[in-house]
Amino acid sequence: MSQSEKFIYKYLNTASPTGFEASGQQVWLDYVKPFVDTYFTDNYGTAVGVINPDAEFKVVIEAHADEISWFVNYITPEGYIYVRRNGGSDHMIAPSMRVNIHTDEKVIPGVFGWPAIHVRKDGKEEAPTLDNIFIDVGARSKEEVDKMGIYVGCVITFQDELTELNDKFYSGRALDNRVGGFMIAEVARLLHESKVKLPFGLYIVNAVQEEIGLRGAGMIAARIKPQVAIITDVCHDTTAPMYNKITSGDQVAGKGPVLTYGASVHKKLLDLIIDSARKREIPFQRSAASRVTGTDTDAFAYSNEGVPSALVSLPLKYMHTTVETASKEDIQQVIQLIKGFLEDFDPKYDFRYVV
Repeated sequence: MSQSEKFIYKYLNTASPTGFEASGQQVWLDYVKPFVDTYFTDNYGTAVGVINPDAEFKVVIEAHADEISWFVNYITPEGYIYVRRNGGSDHMIAPSMRVNIHTDEKVIPGVFGWPAIHVRKDGKEEAPTLDNIFIDVGARSKEEVDKMGIYVGCVITFQDELTELNDKFYSGRALDNRVGGFMIAEVARLLHESKVKLPFGLYIVNAVQEEIGLRGAGMIAARIKPQVAIITDVCHDTTAPMYNKITSGDQVAGKGPVLTYGASVHKKLLDLIIDSARKREIPFQRSAASRVTGTDTDAFAYSNEGVPSALVSLPLKYMHTTVETASKEDIQQVIQLIKGFLEDFDPKYDFRYVV
């Protein structure tokens, strides 16, 4: 297994829930450090590797580090645990899933329980909701749960880990968006190994708290004050059953990166990225965003005095589930596209629409 493969498995299998990203961020930073000139972190855990830190012109490539999760919200006298969301966690997939409850001292395993099919009434079955899903940790009382170190506010993640499908896809939890963190780290590695000399400062940013409102990106954009930002995140593969292409567009995992058009995406920057893709014969797809992209692109674009920003997305099946699935070929193409843009970009380029 290559260095990169070991990293993606270790990184994606390390829990990094929103607001509690430190463990995953340490794995990411340890991998990136050899490929950058310096690095720093902020008070909330965003990690940044920097190439050419003394350069006046600053370019950001960014992903977000956090994964959706749950909080312990209520412990019943009988020892069952009710939850609330931390980010966009899906209550519909919770029943029968195995979980890890992260306490101050250790990780406690548990399961989302659900009544057996034998005792449910035909035609009148309750669907899973936030009001009725619950976790069982093998305790028979609240006091027993307390003694395990579990308290209201403990964060909970699913146990599922990364696997592969047909040698063509990665599948697991938290590809949204730690696969983005993997891709920007790989850009840093390839630039380092190919000894590319960039005529600007490059800030490789792995931001926290995207899932609850792009919070980490907003904070770090204010600190770095970049002139350009390239964001990578995931978008929906819409080919699987039950997706509506009329409303969600036509994006396919395995057909290349998706480039988004929208108000926060700077059209002149997007055109430069397309030029880099065509120059290298990297296939790409297109999508359109209404009002906002819903990604850290929006936070960077509208930060400071306005930062030309663009979004390079990875098509993803089954977003916000434990079986998020992405094409290995697409991942490599996103890496090559971002690296190619950085090699092509002239910091003297004039981004003004009106001169």
